[in-house]
Amino acid sequence: MAEVKIQAESRTEFGKGAARRIRRDNKVPAVLYGHGSDPVHITLPGHDTMLALKTANALLLIEVAGGESHLALPKQVQRDPLKGFIEHVDLVIVKRGEKVQVDIAVHLEGEAVSDTLVVLEHPSILVEAEATHIPDGVTVSVEGLEVGAQLHASDIKLPAGTTLAIEPDTLIVNVTAQQTAEQLEAELSDAEAEAGIERDEPAPAEEPVAAAAE
Repeated sequence: MAEVKIQAESRTEFGKGAARRIRRDNKVPAVLYGHGSDPVHITLPGHDTMLALKTANALLLIEVAGGESHLALPKQVQRDPLKGFIEHVDLVIVKRGEKVQVDIAVHLEGEAVSDTLVVLEHPSILVEAEATHIPDGVTVSVEGLEVGAQLHASDIKLPAGTTLAIEPDTLIVNVTAQQTAEQLEAELSDAEAEAGIERDEPAPAEEPVAAAAE
């Protein structure tokens, strides 16, 4: 994974008011920590940070103006729940050659046999890899799998230098029979019955009233 260089500024103001002022300037408050060092409070450029964090496990080279450079991984990204902009970033300092544990995405390819349902039980898996060689993700083929087939973490082929950091028997992919509309309707009815929900029955059609004789 290529390093993304980001120019940062030291931050000496804290609190909600200071954070709002930083964000009004299209910047992002952040903190660097790790390896026993004191936390380093910084401000990042908003646009560059947004672009960099579109990549999972982005490896950032943070160059602090008038200070040191740090290689870091995003640990926690806080976003505005409505507008989605980045409010704050926690960055963990890493060293070249150091092993780190990260979650990487699981991508499926291929087609299972007809009338099956492929369930991705874990869209990501925890692995251990060198900080400078974190894979973007892993691809798992479901081509030709039949009902009852299962793929576990140990079945996934990982890139060289990457190892599992979860139990090998963790279920990743489960292939089941695709349910028919009738089966889904029956399950829904059973669930409603257990919950004590009664379906509204259509009202009986009213019989036409004979016109009174003149």
